[in-house]
Amino acid sequence: QVQLVESGGGLVQAGGSLRLSCAASGRTFSSYVMGWFRQAPGKEREFVAGISWNSITTNYGDSVKGRFTISRDTAKKTVYLQMNSLKPEDTAVYYCAADLGTMNPKVIVTTIREYAYWGQGTKVTVSS
Repeated sequence: QVQLVESGGGLVQAGGSLRLSCAASGRTFSSYVMGWFRQAPGKEREFVAGISWNSITTNYGDSVKGRFTISRDTAKKTVYLQMNSLKPEDTAVYYCAADLGTMNPKVIVTTIREYAYWGQGTKVTVSS
């Protein structure tokens, strides 16, 4: 079992920055892939970023490449999402998730069904 708790969401102006955090507990944090997803009102949940268990591999959704950075701190059992140059279209509820099934450190899956554990979400609103 893995428990995930996100924090760091809020209201920010376009062009600003936010850093989301996701604290994990339960199974050994260093053994699984972590991902960030988001869901805007009326839209499907989409992959934002993922990081391998050893931080060697990262993957990003096309809409956030070059603006968002995912990282993890094993000692703190926390994964971060640094979001820069925010746009109104980044407005969504952001969820962190854990993929316990992918063992290859060179692979970051982007499909929702591969992530077995989810946080409750944190809301990000970007004003124009």
